[in-house]
Amino acid sequence: MSTSQRRRRKGSAPATLERAEAVIVDQYTRLVRLAYLTLPSSLSRHRRVLAAHALVQRALPGFRTRRATSRIPRPRTADRGQETAWMTARVLGAALARERRPRGWPSRLPPPRALGPALPVVWGLRLFPRAGGSEEIALAQTLSRVSAPARAAFVLGSLDGLPRSEVVGLLASAGVPDPDEAVRAACRVEEAVGDAAGALLRSQEFDACSVQTRPTDLLRRRRRFRLGWCAVGIAALSCAVLTTLDSAPGDDPARPSGGRPAISADALLRASPDAWADTSRVDFTAWPARGSRVGDRALLTRALAAWTDPPRGTRVEATRTTTTEPPPKATQLLYADDVGGEAVVLFHDGRRVVRYGEPRSVTEPASLHFARADDADVTTAAALAVSRAGARARYLTAPWIAEARTRDLLRPDAPSRPLDVSGEGLTEAVDAPSAAGACDSLPVLHLRSSARIVEKHAFLVADLGDLAPAHLSHTPLPGTDAPARQPREATGSAALAGWARNACHLSELREDGVRAVNQWDFAAQELPEDGGRAVWSCTRASTWRGPGSVLLRFRTSADASESSKSSTAQAKVVGRAGPTAACSRFGRHVVASARWTAASGHRYLLAAGSRDVTRISVTGEVDAEKRGRFLAVRAPEDARVTVRARLADGEELAEVGAGGLKGRGPGRARAGDGRR
Repeated sequence: MSTSQRRRRKGSAPATLERAEAVIVDQYTRLVRLAYLTLPSSLSRHRRVLAAHALVQRALPGFRTRRATSRIPRPRTADRGQETAWMTARVLGAALARERRPRGWPSRLPPPRALGPALPVVWGLRLFPRAGGSEEIALAQTLSRVSAPARAAFVLGSLDGLPRSEVVGLLASAGVPDPDEAVRAACRVEEAVGDAAGALLRSQEFDACSVQTRPTDLLRRRRRFRLGWCAVGIAALSCAVLTTLDSAPGDDPARPSGGRPAISADALLRASPDAWADTSRVDFTAWPARGSRVGDRALLTRALAAWTDPPRGTRVEATRTTTTEPPPKATQLLYADDVGGEAVVLFHDGRRVVRYGEPRSVTEPASLHFARADDADVTTAAALAVSRAGARARYLTAPWIAEARTRDLLRPDAPSRPLDVSGEGLTEAVDAPSAAGACDSLPVLHLRSSARIVEKHAFLVADLGDLAPAHLSHTPLPGTDAPARQPREATGSAALAGWARNACHLSELREDGVRAVNQWDFAAQELPEDGGRAVWSCTRASTWRGPGSVLLRFRTSADASESSKSSTAQAKVVGRAGPTAACSRFGRHVVASARWTAASGHRYLLAAGSRDVTRISVTGEVDAEKRGRFLAVRAPEDARVTVRARLADGEELAEVGAGGLKGRGPGRARAGDGRR
């Protein structure tokens, strides 16, 4: 580099710093919000607020920066847009670096950089943004399940309104190895949230510049101050004692504790052992306190303290729209024991089930899991996941469960296998449905209720990654001139055979707060040209928070005969919708369509409706109408049509899932897949 070049570069540095400082001052709120949403969700809101401010303040050139930001090139001109993009990339690079773990770093521990810079520092206060509504909470939970680059891309696209090319460029400048994949993940989040994404991101829930304050534990601070003079002696004595004691899981006194618990361990509610057999409310309120450590006051106090104010490093998870607010006075103890190398405590507060896990080693963080449980019943309060290790899990069954078995939902002809259950109701470790990989096995629990509350009642529940397994049911085909059928337990041969053809889609519902899944076979249609028989089904997943989603499926006898595994050939999806009331007791009428190709090569548009449909019409590039519940008409493969039905009372009915979920819309049709 020549002397003149060095002089020009040196002379331009103050100007660059001034412009960078102007960008930070002008864009401070936006940059802090971006950093706050990009930082690891495992951090508490207090720590994320401080870290977000620190990252933006230290983005100014001249601070000691990490390699992630030092490699971002400076703008070549004094253009304000380039300066803003440069500072945005520096903030992003620093925020994304907080989630990266060194090679060999344990995955269960928070990243070493998650502690954030030294400044700003707040003593004696905890900072957190003002609380939003249920939609903001749901968005926060959705963002916690995606990667940091995807969160950043979602904010840049939905809040800042940047085009895809600029978002990809900013992520690439910030060191993201695959920015296109991050943008695709952000698009999936935007599809799930809908058009309100920008408004939700602007809400006070995610504004780290307008915060509330509250004090830390005042009594604990006072005790620490008064005992400060003997801290060295106590530490030495503790070290001597700890080296001679073999601590049990969760008993290490060096474990960080939360703040002062909202309620005392002595105030926990405990149901009597036989309450479930003498009540009309058979749900979690009838569970007695079980486990060998229900009398361990120290463990219960730590669990309640962590729930009230999680200490640093605690892993907190919550299903969508589930709050993590402190325990109320009417909190019930369900279970406390050592399972799978950690101390586990289960609580119920009338609206939520809360699991506290405390590993044996103090270097491993404790965990909290919150899940909705309001309006539970005999089936949805029948079991809770207590421990997970790899692809296996252990469950605590309800006191009214007389027998527990397991079966593979993809093998309806195979018998169920009995499970070993302890006297406390804890099952042996069993296979749980996998979140990824080939769908070649789908284990579920086959439970039977005690005759003391209901006779001959057996049912299936599936573990979808939440605390409470989802109840599986089946509604068979309507009979001629018979009343409308209600959902039944999916334990009969016909129900098991139907579920075997539709079970693989359950993996799409994992960790979404699903309460129950019902498969409704609403129509059976004879295919043209003696093509056999087709069954139309609507699989509805109902969540604890209320909304549900549906999948419309179409399966033919030919699909089964052409498969070497005839009983598990998965039915084709012809439509989907959500959130919707379709296929529930508030949406009993449905019409759907599918494309199908006969053996002769002729292509057909098929449509079928539920029992109250009296006429089906097709308009668009194909016009047809027919009385009754079924329609079959020759149609080109790529013909764009609209299918509607008329009910017995004259009301018109639109096709369910005609447009599909946003981003999963119709494409080119293939035989039987129903897309157009």
